[in-house]
Amino acid sequence: MDDPQADRSIVPSQGVHIVLDREFLQGDAAIMIPKTSDGRVLFAVPWHDKVVVGTTDTLVENESLEPRALDEEIDFILNTASLYLTRKPSRGDVKSIFAGLRPLTATNNKQTKDISRSHKILVSLSGLITVVGGKWTTYRKMGEDVIDRAVMVGNLPERSSVTKQLPIHGAIELEDVDDPLYFYGSDRKYIEEIIQEDETLAEKIHPSLNVIKAEVVWAARAEMARTVEDVLARRTRALFLDAAASIQMAPLVAQLLAKVLAHNESWQQQQIADYTQLANGYRLL
Repeated sequence: MDDPQADRSIVPSQGVHIVLDREFLQGDAAIMIPKTSDGRVLFAVPWHDKVVVGTTDTLVENESLEPRALDEEIDFILNTASLYLTRKPSRGDVKSIFAGLRPLTATNNKQTKDISRSHKILVSLSGLITVVGGKWTTYRKMGEDVIDRAVMVGNLPERSSVTKQLPIHGAIELEDVDDPLYFYGSDRKYIEEIIQEDETLAEKIHPSLNVIKAEVVWAARAEMARTVEDVLARRTRALFLDAAASIQMAPLVAQLLAKVLAHNESWQQQQIADYTQLANGYRLL
């Protein structure tokens, strides 16, 4: 809109990940296979009590807000990972499967795996700053570079960036990493205060996942969670750890949210239906 002639060459590349039970990984460390049958990198990383395995690199011509894994991508991951895991995983072993799109900055017709993952910062004649490309794992560097450029363009006072040393959560020390509150850092004490208000909120929502009722209340009160999807996909990682279990959690999560946010039964039922439809896309049915 600022410059109709600007180069907007973005090539979406799809990456797929599957989640398996922890027993499939040999040992406690992540593994990476730098060369596979088609030149892709494959990794298996411990995540909570599961292991996430990926990834693929597939050119996508029609983007979607909810990208779905292709059968050939699933087969590639399962077949290749079977050479390095404790046993060959089947489709029935997949707890969750999810796909994402990489916004690659294309300059030629190379294969997606050969296109740079680096981000680019563009400044138009009007002073509008645009960042394109990049990836989640370099988001801090992207942010630092954009702010530095904004300082220069806006003639602002220069300051040293604190990005590298800025912690996401307060430091905590716990011996039991299976504690569902382990990853809440400095928020932990507030969730414990919620449990003191009502001890039943310390109960797990589902036996297969370390998510307790108090986390839902906290998400609604303090983390702007407004839907079941907010809680199960973005405030916790239930959807990605075990999609089927997360669907079973949806009714109780909807009930807890409705109480905090003052919603009625009709809202709860709609939330359950919406979430179930979404989460089914993360299962190998």
